[in-house]
Amino acid sequence: MGIGELDREAHVPGGTGAAAAPRTLAEALRARGDEGLAALLRARPDLLSPVPNDLTQLATRAGTRGSVVRALERLDRFTLQTAEALAVAPDPAPYSVLLALLSGDDGDPDIEAALPRAVGVLREQALVWGDDDRLRLVRTARELLAPSPQHPSPTGLGPTVSEATAGMSPGRIQEIIAAAGLPATHDPVSAVAALTELFTDRDRMGALLDTAPPDALAVLDRLVWGPPYGEVTANPAPPVRWLRDRGLLLPASTRTVVLPREAALHLRGGRAHRAPEPHAPELSVLREYRPQVVDSAAAGQAYTALATVEELLKGWDQGGPAVLRSGGLSVRDLKRTAGALDVSEPVAAFWLELCYGAGLLASDGEADERYAPTPAYDDWLDLPAAERWAGLVTAWLVGTRASGLVGGQDAKGRALSTLGPDLDRGAAPEVRRRVLTLQATLPPGSAADPETLLARLRWERPLRGAGRNGPAGDAEAGRGASGGSGTTYGTGASGGRGAATGTSSGSHAPTDLRSRIALWTLSEAEMLGITGRGALASPARALLNLPLAEAATEPVAVHGVELSLAASRAATLLAPLLPEPVDHVLLQADLTAVAPGPLQRPLAHMLSVLADVESKGGATVYRFTPGSVRRALDAGRTASDLHDFLTAHSRTPVPQPLAYLIDDVARKHGHLRVGAASAYVRCDDDALLGEILADKRSASLRLRRLAPTVLASQTDPAALLDGLRSMGYAPAAESAEGDVLITRADAYRTGARTAPVPVPDGPPAPDATLLGAAVRAIRAGDLASTAVRKERPEGAPAVAGELPRTSPAETLATVQAAAMTGSAVWIGYVNAEGAASQRVIAPVRVEGGFVTGYDHTADEVRTYPLHRITGVAELADDQV
Repeated sequence: MGIGELDREAHVPGGTGAAAAPRTLAEALRARGDEGLAALLRARPDLLSPVPNDLTQLATRAGTRGSVVRALERLDRFTLQTAEALAVAPDPAPYSVLLALLSGDDGDPDIEAALPRAVGVLREQALVWGDDDRLRLVRTARELLAPSPQHPSPTGLGPTVSEATAGMSPGRIQEIIAAAGLPATHDPVSAVAALTELFTDRDRMGALLDTAPPDALAVLDRLVWGPPYGEVTANPAPPVRWLRDRGLLLPASTRTVVLPREAALHLRGGRAHRAPEPHAPELSVLREYRPQVVDSAAAGQAYTALATVEELLKGWDQGGPAVLRSGGLSVRDLKRTAGALDVSEPVAAFWLELCYGAGLLASDGEADERYAPTPAYDDWLDLPAAERWAGLVTAWLVGTRASGLVGGQDAKGRALSTLGPDLDRGAAPEVRRRVLTLQATLPPGSAADPETLLARLRWERPLRGAGRNGPAGDAEAGRGASGGSGTTYGTGASGGRGAATGTSSGSHAPTDLRSRIALWTLSEAEMLGITGRGALASPARALLNLPLAEAATEPVAVHGVELSLAASRAATLLAPLLPEPVDHVLLQADLTAVAPGPLQRPLAHMLSVLADVESKGGATVYRFTPGSVRRALDAGRTASDLHDFLTAHSRTPVPQPLAYLIDDVARKHGHLRVGAASAYVRCDDDALLGEILADKRSASLRLRRLAPTVLASQTDPAALLDGLRSMGYAPAAESAEGDVLITRADAYRTGARTAPVPVPDGPPAPDATLLGAAVRAIRAGDLASTAVRKERPEGAPAVAGELPRTSPAETLATVQAAAMTGSAVWIGYVNAEGAASQRVIAPVRVEGGFVTGYDHTADEVRTYPLHRITGVAELADDQV
């Protein structure tokens, strides 16, 4: 919407009498205080990018289609219904007319009580302006919400009589008013006005409908709540002809009729919406538990989450799967990861995305790109368990990655892969926080019913949940149709009438993105230990900055340092609930060890090298095998080190079979040495080398004897090691100096990587400092653009906003005089890039070809070259 259109939105003074009513949206904004402007910019932060030069530009930007659509998408259902009612009301509309459209002829105390808040929200966001006696909906919002054949109204209403009869022949209009019992008029305009007056007169309209055939009333019942359009055949049924003759059905096309808005409102009892919703749906409790039970269950889930992340990344310590050419993880690798974690593929995708979002996992950036843990993972492992949990949950809460989208398709039909692009959804953090905050409104220990939770979210953001391109529909409408969709009437066997209902559009499906994110939030919060048995735990309340003992309806916004403090408080509350790590295991005679609880980190790390995890649960079972013992020896441990380790950390004696296993593997370990030739094998026992050459299984290694104690191979050392081990030998790798090469499972890490930056859902919310500076800049710019200068010497009147033009001599003389008198002047200025602007400055010094003064527009002292000042003018006395 341009400035000219804003200025044409004239407004007649209302009944306040204190001051002239605003004639434009810009004037309405100009009448606001600084707090009102700050509230507008806070509610619609897109208006700040960049900061408008003045209030006229702010009003223009507030009326653009993109900005209005974003503002409408953030309205709750009743506020949106209020805007929709204004869109079908006369322009401008008194407050009483708006109330009647929402509450109907019978009134509704709930609507009457809720309407001032809704109108206040629309006013604050500059979607509605004007006094209560002449409320105006911003033109762009009216165009988006008003009924049209291409974009049906959420109210289900059709066009007005005047709109529906546009283009109709004068003779046909006269026929209609005659059939309706109205006297003939001299022109179509008065005829349309008479028909409109009839339809809006409750008594006369009721008398007309009393004469209608019952079948005609049934036709109206089908159309009254929308869609208002119906198809007619070449030979319509008598009830349809009766309605059409009296203007109760007006032609929309050659074979389509429409119910006029005024007639529909009469049949509805004056209501614009079938089911206004002035109040948000109440949350219902699905189950109730003692708060201690909830906290214990959540703590157990939190511990499981930490163990899952450690197990996942430990499996990728030597380098994870390859990165797809298009980015992300292949389906096969996702299945393999899910199998390793013993979870479903969607759950595995969630854990992978969580590690990626927390900066613990990334691609290594090499030519043969693979995934691997980052250096931040090692730092994370060194933290206490509660702090590790807080870090994961914080990353999840503010992250925009939506793992639930994995397996779907993007807009171009391409599959969405785990860790791949196009998984960011800017609405995810807001939905997650809102879901958890709504759960916090219930009594402690109460789990919310998911259905009522989704209903509440849909009420709070009906258009955001719908996922449509622009506010063209509403959940309660769900019946809007365009053109000829709706009900078809024609001749039939029974009474000459048949019907077929058209396709509905605009309904809220439970699978819309916002609802899907909410459902994912419920399951993910349970897996992370934010909730226990579906109820919000105490640490999560601290993380959200909510009171611990009582419910809260809104969280306190936490960002940066505040978020870190909230995470620290949550970790403090969680720490006592987590199980204490134990420093021992129970060795069994069947070559297994049982960990009766979570192990201390050094013990767990060493045991994971020495043994393989056989089962997990309340007690983890480890199994010792020749391969696991060899792995410990490869890591630089000796047999005596392993015996001492087991003796020190076992509450039971070391079983004899386990001691024999360690000694037997250690005896063979390192007897063979493998190096690079491409690869070689050396051994002091030449008979053993002869045995390897004679073994048919060594044919693939392509070995040949170089010396009595040395074999050479064309394979690389790693493949040679694996091949010999598969034959039952226990070779050890050696360095170029001949020393045993010690390998560590956690040796491979990516380069330094930062966590991915969340993709914002629109501009960030401005803080108080930015709002204050923006309001001051807009006020100063508005002063410059609306300042009225004194009349020109020749007597020509000044024009507000016109760029001043003076000669260099006049410019110098005027700013020097202003500097001496301490007055402000209005200047036109062109910067080095050639951009022209207007400014109000108070000169304090003029020298060296420069003028220095306080710039009211920028709210600071600035210096301007005189040769770039196009002109200067004194302000009128009332502007100084």
